[in-house]
Amino acid sequence: MLRRSFMGILALLGARPASAADTDSAALWRRLREGGYVVLMRHAATVPGVGDPENFKLGACATQRNLSDRGREDARRVGAAFREREVPVSEVLSSRWCRCVDTAQLAFGRVRPEAMVDSMFNDDDAARQNKVRALRAYLSAHKAPGNLVLVTHDINIRVLVGESLAQGEMVVALAQPDGTLKSAGVLPLPK
Repeated sequence: MLRRSFMGILALLGARPASAADTDSAALWRRLREGGYVVLMRHAATVPGVGDPENFKLGACATQRNLSDRGREDARRVGAAFREREVPVSEVLSSRWCRCVDTAQLAFGRVRPEAMVDSMFNDDDAARQNKVRALRAYLSAHKAPGNLVLVTHDINIRVLVGESLAQGEMVVALAQPDGTLKSAGVLPLPK
């Protein structure tokens, strides 16, 4: 009875109780504030499509599928959320695809493009394994304070931690001594 009355008051005030996802998100943001995590972020929203045009060139953004206006705004919101919550970021690495570089730059103001986080979408098994090995070696040696942010693609995140994300979402993970990643949870795109 008391709970029903409380819920009624919240409804009248236009408030809502925290959902499990909100609570989980709050806990993940607190963990990030402590540092020591790897944040796998899927690039922000793009113009519609899957993959890139047939003859795209890695160094030529005009030939790729790029961020939409909404994606640019979403990337800025991610950066604002990190700053507002005082989340320390030691490094920001990104795929060399323009949509990832732009997401990282808009969110964090800095980025280091790295082939090891490039899209695995069209990779054969050998190329995919080479990227995974390179990234795991990097993660096992990474000791900087703060959090490491990797802005990449959905396929890469699925390969690395088994999570499929919407554009702009993030997996918070802990790097293990062998460079594998253990997911601590998913952060939705900040509102």
